[in-house]
Amino acid sequence: MLRPLSTLLVTVFVSGAAAQTPLVAAHGTVFHDRNINGRRDAGEPGIAGVAVSNQDAVARTASNGTYQLTAGGAGLAFVSVPDGWMPNGPFWQRVTSDATPVDFALVPARRARALTFVHASDTHISTASLARTERLRALVDSIKPDFVIITGDLVRDALRVGEAEATGYYELFGRQAAQFTRPLWTVPGNHEVFGIERDKSGIASDHPLYGRAMYHHYRGPDYYSFNASGIHFVGLNSVDIDDMSYYGHVDSLQMAWLARDLALVPASTPVVTFNHIPFFTAVESINGYMDGPPAPSLITVRGRTAYRHTVRNASDIIATIAPHPYPLALGGHMHVREQLKYAGIATRFYQTAAVVAASSGAGLRFPSGITVYRAHHGQIDDGTFVPLGLDKQTKP
Repeated sequence: MLRPLSTLLVTVFVSGAAAQTPLVAAHGTVFHDRNINGRRDAGEPGIAGVAVSNQDAVARTASNGTYQLTAGGAGLAFVSVPDGWMPNGPFWQRVTSDATPVDFALVPARRARALTFVHASDTHISTASLARTERLRALVDSIKPDFVIITGDLVRDALRVGEAEATGYYELFGRQAAQFTRPLWTVPGNHEVFGIERDKSGIASDHPLYGRAMYHHYRGPDYYSFNASGIHFVGLNSVDIDDMSYYGHVDSLQMAWLARDLALVPASTPVVTFNHIPFFTAVESINGYMDGPPAPSLITVRGRTAYRHTVRNASDIIATIAPHPYPLALGGHMHVREQLKYAGIATRFYQTAAVVAASSGAGLRFPSGITVYRAHHGQIDDGTFVPLGLDKQTKP
């Protein structure tokens, strides 16, 4: 049995507020759950070569399925689900003690060259909009994809409301998510960041669920990876925080994790990223420049002014993913199904529409809907837009 590393006490800076947070090492086993009961029993072998991470360190399981991670991250551990397997239960767990093993049960899944997945975004769930998320689930039941990705703004708001309202939205989304019949992968949007607009939320920066912590509490890791049909999918948190403002940026800890994650992926394996605030978009020019609240177009962070609603260090992410093939970068946030292709550039930068409502700008109306992608032998199509079917029809 592996000897766990000792507990560390470090200072973590969260949106300008420092807090003493104990970080513990994680160790355990990734195993074949043959009897599908969620725990390791006699005769159930470990699975070798599986990546496990705590959002900081990344380790590959040994021949007997065991792994060990140094202390770090956000008190969570997750398995980068390997091709041909699926988790029996959550793909992530809390790390509460360096003496308690964190094991992951996997069961065999269909391993096929062909893959279908749904990209949805911006559910902004509340009781008022619940029918639209239920409609999303009905479409998924009809399409029967291999899995569903939702790129953030899952809840109506946690940004500028109190704890009771924010947790109510998170819990409502959780109940809906549990009813999906296909695996569901989510990443946070700006509306999942709890309480940072303190002048409106009344939340103190030392609240235990402040900032990203509420997402961690309800949804687990805010960035991670998994594998399917020969493609490595990477979910990123592209929403960074500067005092009381959010902006598009992938922080340095996440960038370091991304490099470690990809180091364990063969260079020939295609990579697909998905995140909320997109790397690039033309929708900002449709919406027009905004210099007032609630979300002005520009932000100045540490003396550098940049566009707020795109990822300011997108070039660093693209460079980190090289030399892997990088066919597709998926985003949300803009509430528009958008396809950006550039001559000579292999990566396509695509956004999907919002589930919560249709949108409009510059005299144009953009329908609510989802995008269905199909992949075969690692080649991914341009996607098929499927309207949600709940938008009011207007006469031309």
